[in-house]
Amino acid sequence: MANRGPSYGLSREVQQKIDRQYDPELEQVLVRWILAQCGGDVAQPAPGRDGFQQWLKDGTVLCRLINSLHPRGQGPVAKIQASAMAFKQMEQISQFLQAAERYGIAATDIFQTVDLWEGKNMACVQRTLMNLGSLAVAKGDGLFVGDPNWFPKKSQENRRVFSEDKLKEGQNVIGLQMGTNRGASQAGMTGYGMPRQIL
Repeated sequence: MANRGPSYGLSREVQQKIDRQYDPELEQVLVRWILAQCGGDVAQPAPGRDGFQQWLKDGTVLCRLINSLHPRGQGPVAKIQASAMAFKQMEQISQFLQAAERYGIAATDIFQTVDLWEGKNMACVQRTLMNLGSLAVAKGDGLFVGDPNWFPKKSQENRRVFSEDKLKEGQNVIGLQMGTNRGASQAGMTGYGMPRQIL
């Protein structure tokens, strides 16, 4: 990870647009949930975007979070250890991301390791954690700790089963989106090529 200087021009505008998507209120909700979910093992972060990023940067908090969503002893991340080495921190972040995908988060909703480690896109990190919280509430397996109203409710499947008679009856109905010629007539139409009569 190279030490990058300030960005200019279009790169700076793009980064500022990404930074504006970060939500401080959502940060507070996520911090409350992570602290409740992980118990007393985790210390409170410094407030603000940079404090949130530094808190999650080494991956230990994220790994404890994903392990707490599984029954005791069955957590997907076997070895969690704080390290000052960059590659170890990034490895733990990637272990969390793999475990989150196995937990049920869509691959398109998961942030990249550098988004968190370099702090490039903390809004994407927030969205991933919000989706993880929503999914944990929706699973209803009793492992979620906290207020379920902190997260948006995931949609549930509402399967409908129709009898054969009902399905055959539906084949006889012509839906109006297919078009209808009811009430159509050619009254008042002139043949092609004739001029219109304007009165």
